[in-house]
Amino acid sequence: MLSGAGLSTESGIPDYRGATGSLRRHTPMTYQEFVGSVEGRRRYWARSHLGWRTIARAAPNDGHRAVAVLRAAGHLSGVITQNVDGLHQAAGTPDVVELHGSLDRVICLDCGRTGDREELDHRLRAANPAFGGTADRINPDGDVELADEDVRDFQLVDCRDCGSGILKPDVVFFGESVPRPRVQRCYQLVDEADALLVLGSSLAVMSGLRFVRHAAKAGKPVLLVNRGQTRGDSCATVRVALPLGEALTDLAARLGHPVPDHGQRSDRTGSPPWPVSSHCRPRRATPSGTASTAAGTDASTGPSAPSP
Repeated sequence: MLSGAGLSTESGIPDYRGATGSLRRHTPMTYQEFVGSVEGRRRYWARSHLGWRTIARAAPNDGHRAVAVLRAAGHLSGVITQNVDGLHQAAGTPDVVELHGSLDRVICLDCGRTGDREELDHRLRAANPAFGGTADRINPDGDVELADEDVRDFQLVDCRDCGSGILKPDVVFFGESVPRPRVQRCYQLVDEADALLVLGSSLAVMSGLRFVRHAAKAGKPVLLVNRGQTRGDSCATVRVALPLGEALTDLAARLGHPVPDHGQRSDRTGSPPWPVSSHCRPRRATPSGTASTAAGTDASTGPSAPSP
């Protein structure tokens, strides 16, 4: 299974490219800007210092809990996430491959040591006791929008291990490459699975899209659940447009593994549509979630499709 930012929107963390996605109003930090400019790093850490508090308080939603239930029941052989919020682990899913890293960790670009984000947060608070910017909105990469005057006097801290190294969140910025061993691990998980389930990702960047194309090329079913079009739609066997928390809890229940109700999902009836069709054909999704090809609507087969 591969998850994207759309899975965490029900936890209060926005996505990048949805109807209210942050890329419509926010340009995320790039690797080149971060390493090339002390002012870029100052702006990022000031904004992230506030945003981290919101990320750290976020709780898993029904979708995260359903994934944990499906993983524990053996219906998911592995979980890859493009998210950096740690909510899969907080929901109880083990051995998550964090494709883009995690905001829980920081890394020194000089000595390579990694550390805990909570410890860095205490150091930044101590270095900036009067810092009190107000955040209007948070972005998926953990930073917020702040006025220039709120950032100007923010004090950075260096690596505690080597004494002078530049600290960076242990996440993959735009313009930065995913470490090759991590990519190879993801390919291995896709190769070992019977199918690939994609949740809440537009697949707009190649870091996630390559696994969809890889699975489709190998003849494996690709099931996409996303509110909106994705770059991988032409390779989808099934395309479902439903809220993820609702769709996943319904699926888990119908497989005999109900997800504990935390009072955040609406009741609904009817079988989740899991039709099967040929690979890599242009398709569209109806509001009810039925997937269609150019040849017409596919027949539903229920939850008997191969387990991703």
